[in-house]
Formats: sequence, C-alpha cells, structure tokens
Amino acid sequence: MKWFEKRNRIKLEYRTNMKEPQFDDEDNGELSPDIEHNEMILKSVFQNCSDIVYRKVRIAGNTQWLVVYVESLVDIKLLDDHVLKMLISKRTMKDVLVPDEVEVLDDQAISIGTTNVTSNVTEIVRYVLNGCAAVLAAGDSNAMTVLVYDKAKRSIEEPSSEPVIRGPRDGFIEHISTNIGLLRSRLKTSKLKMESFTIGELSQTNVVITYIEGIATDALLEEVRKRVTRIQIDSITESNYIEEFIEDFPYSPFPQVHSTERPDVVTVALLEGKAAILVDSSPFALIVPMTFWSGLQASEDYCIRWPIATFVRLIRFIFTFIAIFAPPLYVAITTFHQDLIPTNLIMSIAGSREPVPLPAVIEALLMEIIFEALREAGIRSPKQIGQAVSIVGALVIGQAAVQAGIISAPVVIIVSITGIAAFTIPRYSFANGIRLLRFPMLLLSGTLGLYGIVLGFIGIVLHVTSLRSFGVPYFTPVAPLKIKDLKDVLIRAPLWNKTQRPQITAPNNPVREPQGQKPSPSQGRLSSEKN
Repeated sequence: MKWFEKRNRIKLEYRTNMKEPQFDDEDNGELSPDIEHNEMILKSVFQNCSDIVYRKVRIAGNTQWLVVYVESLVDIKLLDDHVLKMLISKRTMKDVLVPDEVEVLDDQAISIGTTNVTSNVTEIVRYVLNGCAAVLAAGDSNAMTVLVYDKAKRSIEEPSSEPVIRGPRDGFIEHISTNIGLLRSRLKTSKLKMESFTIGELSQTNVVITYIEGIATDALLEEVRKRVTRIQIDSITESNYIEEFIEDFPYSPFPQVHSTERPDVVTVALLEGKAAILVDSSPFALIVPMTFWSGLQASEDYCIRWPIATFVRLIRFIFTFIAIFAPPLYVAITTFHQDLIPTNLIMSIAGSREPVPLPAVIEALLMEIIFEALREAGIRSPKQIGQAVSIVGALVIGQAAVQAGIISAPVVIIVSITGIAAFTIPRYSFANGIRLLRFPMLLLSGTLGLYGIVLGFIGIVLHVTSLRSFGVPYFTPVAPLKIKDLKDVLIRAPLWNKTQRPQITAPNNPVREPQGQKPSPSQGRLSSEKN
C-alpha cells in the first residue's frame, strides 16, 4: 500500500539523517493505519516541544495504543482514571485489535463526555493544544481526542473595576467556559444562544458571541458575526483586541463597545436586545451596541430604590459636566472675563495668583498632568503602596507648589474637584474619554475664553450625535428622540413602569412585562381585613 511504502521511506530518512522528517503535501493532513508513521507525523509537527508527552501501551513489544497530550494542559488524574487505565485493561483482555478500534473505544470504553473522532492531523493538533489527549490505535487511521483540560484559574470574586454596595458579587474570570456558566445560571432558557469562533493564527483564541433569540435583531447579529470573523491577527490575548477591530469610529475618545466584568450587566444587556462577546483568557465581556447614556449608568442603579437611583444618576451627570468644563471655565473667566466674578472673589483669586509666574492655562495644564501622573503611579504601584503614593504625593506636591508660589491654591482646588468628578463615572473606558477631553478644552479656553468653551461644547455635541455603534445612534434615545425610552436615561423609572424594551435594539420583541403591576396599598388593606 502507498502508506506502507511512505512509512518505510520516512523510517529510512530518519535513520539516515538522525532527525525528524518534514512532511509534505503528499500526506494530505491525514493519519494512516500505521501507528509508528502517525507518531512520526506528530513528532514532526511538535518538533522541539519538550512538553508534549507520547505515552505508549504495548503488546508483545509492539505499540498498540499511543496517547499524545500536552503535560501542562491536562488533568493527569483525569487522564489516568478515564483513559490510560482503560487502555491498559484492554491490553490485558485481548491481543488482537478489531477494525475501527478507535470508534469502538469511543462508544464503549471512554467515560468522559467530550470526545471527538477524526483522522485530520490539523484537527488533532488543534485539539491537543486545547487541552485534549489524542488516542491513536494501531491499524486504525482515526484518532480519538478526549477533553481532559486542566487550566489553572482563579476563583470567582467581585470585580474590582465595578464594585457595588448592593448587587451580585460574582464576576467574570479568564476561563470562558466559567463565564458562559455564569450567564447560563442567570438565563435558564434555550433561547440564550452561544456561537463560537476561533480567532488568532497562533493563539487560536476561542471567541463566543451570545444573544437571546427572538429579542436581538438579525441585522445586529449578522453585523457582529461579520466584524468578528473578518479579524485576521496572529494572537488575541485580551478582549480589547476584538474591541479595536470592531468599533465604528476608532479615532473617537468615546468607546463604542461596552466592556464589563459583571455577568449581571451582560444579562440585562441581552434582555434589551444587545449582543455580547466573550473572549477566552479575558475577564472582560464586550456588549454591543453601546450608547452614550449606558456609559453613565451603574449596575447598582437597578439594585436600589428608584428615587435614590434617580438622584445618584443626576449627580453623576452633573459631575460629568464638571469633569470636562470646570478647569476650562476657571481659565477662561480668570484670563478673559474677570468682570463675571464677584468683587470679593476676584480679589481673593488675584491675591492667591499674585506670586505665581505662570499664566492660568499653563498652571491648570501643569496640575492636570501632575494629577494624571499621580493617578497612574497609584494604579501601577504594588497594592500595599499604591494608595499611599497617590494620596501622599498629591498632598505633598500640592502643598509645596502652593507655598513655593508656583501654583495658586484655587487651581489646586479646581483640579481636585475635577479629579473627584471623573471618579463618579461608573464605566472605566467611558471615564477615560471624559478625562481626555479636558486637555483640548483647556487649550480652547486659554486662547479664546468662553467663546472657545462654546465652540468646544458644540464640537463635542456634534461628534457624539454623529457617532454610531453597530448602526445604532450613539446619543439615542435623545437624538434621535425616543420618548418611551427616556425612562432609563436621566431618571431611573420604577421597574414596574419599564414595560417596554428599547425600541432601537429590540423592535421585534418590545414587551418586557405586562402593564398594571404598580403596587397598591389597597391590596395590603384588603388582605389584612380578610384575616
């Protein structure tokens, strides 16, 4: 037979050159019934891979079974109990293999649920590198892959980037199957779909698109599939790699893809007709489409009573405005429009700025840069000293700069308030965009005064209203105006009053809950009278 002649040629090449042979297209990527030939193929593919184990089970000196796996990826106990012990017991039971031995083994012997039978070398290599053990039998051109994966993973804990006082405390981890389980435990329905893709030529990263059938629109799902599958890159190590490839406007400071570590946030988004993207080895899920208003909403808004949530949300909007415009307003008024300040206040500001040699705009820019540097130093430092670095650094540098006459006290106050205002924004990626806008606004206010601030504000509004996320206007439901969806923008309406899903993301299934569920005190009175 052809494969027999090829095996002899390979053996001769191996003995002559004393090195693993390289296989050409004649092999067609398929195994042969010769187990020694198959072993040489796999050893050629995994050449110089010292962590690949080739475990042989012999009868009368001849190899009957060959098990190939990556030592660092498999659960050795699981492999011993469910694969190796079974093969050894079969060796003692019989000395002759039956036809299609691998399929018989898969049907009758292996007690692990996830198995696959294939003869394609490329598929076998992919399975082995994903934590499977490949079982090859002499005389059979098929191999069985058995999932015995044992990836080290951390325990489920509360996300540090999105803490809450009241609400679920579990968060995504780097293991995608665990993250899928967290979503399945919240949505126990067969309509929750999971579509898996492999991206990354070298990393072969598993990427899953999840959505609720009947709520998410076909147009959105088709667009998500198209953008994800067209990605061509050597490796995907974090979900941000996916995010940068699929967003609509890559040069915008505003994120158009919502990233979160919280499975409850993803669950709520799926119920609104959105789609989520889970990436193996990343604890951050991506939600599309994203709007401007979702960047200012916290998951805890729906875990506390609606009047308190509405008040907190309004405070958040006010401080977002302060985070962008407080330093520019100070610079514009003190530099060009002193007549807008009351006399006593302008005298106090003038007295504090008298020893300062720098213009107000340079003063504010310098303090903003120092504040951002201290913030970055606090994040990158070890946890034991990070907080001390940021707090002590701010106090010492601020106080020393004021006493030395380099920076005025009002600028330190304004920059501090601005920094606190930025911390009220619940979405980290959205807060980064807000922080970035301060610097061009400072330059505009330092050159054109209030006119520059007005021009900057108009530019921001025009930019935000022109953005789109997967075909959805970024400023919806304000622009374009969707009156029914305004219940979850500036205010947080009671849950019994949110009877409709967002019109733009779930037009096919708009009803969330039936009307008429508002609590009534008469119900409690009638029940007490009956008792």
